[in-house]
Amino acid sequence: MNDSTDLLGRFRLDGKVALVTGGTRGIGLAIAHALGQAGARVFISGRKDGEEAAEMLRAAGHEASFLAADLSEPAAPDRMVADVVDAAGRLDILVNNAGIAIHGDTVDFSDEDLDRLMSLNVDAVFRCCRAAIPAMRSAGSGAIVNVGSMSGIASNIPQNQVAYNSSKAAVHMMTKSLASELALEDIRVNALAPGYIQTDMSQGGIDNPEWFPIWRDMTPMQRVGQPEEVATAALFLASPAASYITGAVLVIDGGYTTR
Repeated sequence: MNDSTDLLGRFRLDGKVALVTGGTRGIGLAIAHALGQAGARVFISGRKDGEEAAEMLRAAGHEASFLAADLSEPAAPDRMVADVVDAAGRLDILVNNAGIAIHGDTVDFSDEDLDRLMSLNVDAVFRCCRAAIPAMRSAGSGAIVNVGSMSGIASNIPQNQVAYNSSKAAVHMMTKSLASELALEDIRVNALAPGYIQTDMSQGGIDNPEWFPIWRDMTPMQRVGQPEEVATAALFLASPAASYITGAVLVIDGGYTTR
């Protein structure tokens, strides 16, 4: 049996190249930090203003670069992955973190908002996976981590968000289907399903005096999570420590979906 040092070593990512979409803040930036700390060369993408985030990663001792990419553009994922491979020679890990949340009653939900949400939360995830697969095949293996949501499992309240919930459920099924398709190629595909996490995206709800007491009371741990608590799970799924895990949806919600 391996000793504890060998087991801890299975979380290392030395020599690996990782791409984190939406990696300039919040959960994505925390994931980039975790992957960098484990030894990976990290590329973070965002629509703009990502150099400061990349510099933060470099200041922490990580090898990191920023790629500007608007993933609502159909051609952007292919260009982004090509840029990573051109710069680093390979791609081993893809974390699909970019996404948006739009709330609203269904009858008032516009086609414009529906298209914008699905374009980034579903279509872009599919295209990023599709773009990454050939590079991972060339590398001989790979790990894809898609960021879904507990909202793809439970219809959380009090906010109405049918379109958002549906988009995250689609990410979960995409993950399972792709994991099955790629299993024999040693390309693992898993998803995270975070609950309420302290980020810019969730801050409006946290500050809402009507919403947040319900969020808190329906969460057995009675608190929101921190981005680092999602990042450690992403590191696990991206690392050799999870070598026999594919098609999983790892819920990180303080117990919300147990009720």
